[in-house]
Amino acid sequence: MTTTHLPGSERGKYMRYDTAVILKRFYLCEKELVISQAGWIPGIPFFDMKTLLPKILWEDAMTANALRERVFELRFPSRILEVGSDQSLIELIQMSRSAPNALAFLSVLAKVFKPALMRAYETYLSLADNIGDGPTYRFLNLAVEEKQRQMKEINQVIEREMAISDQADIDLANQWTAEISQRLKKLGDIGLDSPQVVDPITQSLPVFAPLEIPQRDQRFTNLRFYWPDNIDSSFPYGEGIQLQLRSAVSHLNEIWAVENAGHVLFSFAEELGWEFIYDAARWVYDESRHCRMGYERLRSWGFAEKELPLGTYIYDSCAGQDPIYRLGMLFYFESKNIGKKLDRIKNFENMNDRTSQHDMDFDWADETIHTSYGKTWLSAALKKRGQDPDDYTDIKNVCEQIVRRSVQTATADEKAQITAIANQMIAKVSS
Repeated sequence: MTTTHLPGSERGKYMRYDTAVILKRFYLCEKELVISQAGWIPGIPFFDMKTLLPKILWEDAMTANALRERVFELRFPSRILEVGSDQSLIELIQMSRSAPNALAFLSVLAKVFKPALMRAYETYLSLADNIGDGPTYRFLNLAVEEKQRQMKEINQVIEREMAISDQADIDLANQWTAEISQRLKKLGDIGLDSPQVVDPITQSLPVFAPLEIPQRDQRFTNLRFYWPDNIDSSFPYGEGIQLQLRSAVSHLNEIWAVENAGHVLFSFAEELGWEFIYDAARWVYDESRHCRMGYERLRSWGFAEKELPLGTYIYDSCAGQDPIYRLGMLFYFESKNIGKKLDRIKNFENMNDRTSQHDMDFDWADETIHTSYGKTWLSAALKKRGQDPDDYTDIKNVCEQIVRRSVQTATADEKAQITAIANQMIAKVSS
C-alpha cells in the first residue's frame, strides 16, 4: 500500500501559539512572585533572608523577562499579554501575600510556588521542541537550576528560624502553607494547561502592603541612627582606620535601601509596569549586595553581629508618605553620595585596603546605573500624576525635610548610645 504522506513525531506537539500561551502563564506567575517577594522584604526580620531574597527575586525577574520577550517573538506582531484564563492562578499568588508572618510567606514560596514552577518548567522541557523552540530551552534550563537552589536556600533559613520561633508562629506558617497548597491543587497546579475553573476566592484577608517600619534581626544592635554623624555634625567621618570602619558600617546600613527599593517595586508595579519592575528588581539586588559588602568586611575584622548597629531612620522617615517619596529618597541619596565614592576608592587604594577599594569601586558602578533608574522612573511617576516629569525640586525638598525632621527627633539617649557603640568599634580595631 502506498502512503500519501510521511509520519510526524512528538516534536510537533506544541505549535507556536500553543507555546506562547504556556510561556505567558509562566511569565505572569514569575512576575507576581517578584512583586510579592519585593513587598515582603521590609517585613522579613532575618538578615540572611532579607539580603538573599533580593538576589532570588532578581533571578526570577530575569526569567520573567526572558519569558515575556519569547512570548512577543512567538506572537509577533502582537505585544498584548492578557491574563485571561489564568486569572484564578494569579489571584491565588496575590492572595498569598497576606501571609500571617514572614515564616508563612517564605514557606509558601519555598514549598508551594517555586516547586510548582520548577515542575512546570521540567514538564515543558520534556515535551517541547528543543529545535523549533531552542531559545526557550536555554533560559528555562537555567531557571530550573535557580529554582532548585532557591528552594534549598530558603528552606535552610526556615528550618533555622523555626528552631527558635514561637510555636504559635510555626503553627500559623504551617496552616497557611497547607491552605495555599490545597488551593493550588484545586486549580490543577501551575502547568501546561489552563487552571481549573473554581469558585472565585472570597476569603476576607487584610489587603497586603509593605511595612512602613521594617522588621529587623535581633542578633544585631537595632536603633534608629547607625553612626553618630547621622545626628551629631561634630563627630568626624574620620580618616584611616576610622574611614574604613565608617565606610563598612555605611555599606551595612544600606539595608534601609534594600527595604525601601522593595517597597518601591511593590508600590509602583501596577502603575509603571513591567519595564519598571525589571529595573527595580536589579535595584533591590544591587542594594543587597552593598549591604553584604559592609557586613562581610566588618565580620572579617572580628565584629560579632551584636556589635553592629543597624539603623532605620531614613526608611522610617517615609512612613505614611506617598510612595513617590520613597522613590525620590533612593534617587536623592544615590545622586547625593556618588561623587564621594571616587574619593573613597582613592583613599582605600592609598591604604592598600583592596577589599574596601574593590567594594566601593563596584558600588560606584552600580550607583551610576541607579541614578539613571531614578531619573527614568521618577519622571514616569510624576508624569502619571500630571506633574512636570523633568522637575524633581519638590520631591527633593520633601525628602530633605522628612529626613531632617527625623534627625531632629533624636534624643540625648540615642546620641549617647550610638556614640558609645561607635567609639567601642573604633577602639576595637585600633588596638
